[in-house]
Amino acid sequence: MARDPVCGMEVQEATAAATSVYEGATYYFCNPGCKKTFDDDPVKYVAHGHGASHSGKRGARWLRRTVGYLFGTHRGCH
Repeated sequence: MARDPVCGMEVQEATAAATSVYEGATYYFCNPGCKKTFDDDPVKYVAHGHGASHSGKRGARWLRRTVGYLFGTHRGCH
């Protein structure tokens, strides 16, 4: 398992929605939107570590995404 460096979600490498290579390392993403965010400013996400950009808010975001999937209101990671 890998962690999406933008949103912090755990992602299976084999089934990741997108990947990027930065400075020789491969990063895995839960959706193309997170990949685009990363590609726009990879230093921001690599410097803080995988998923650290959302730190304490990660649990709340996960809950909102999960509820959004269940009720059809999910609009992507952010």
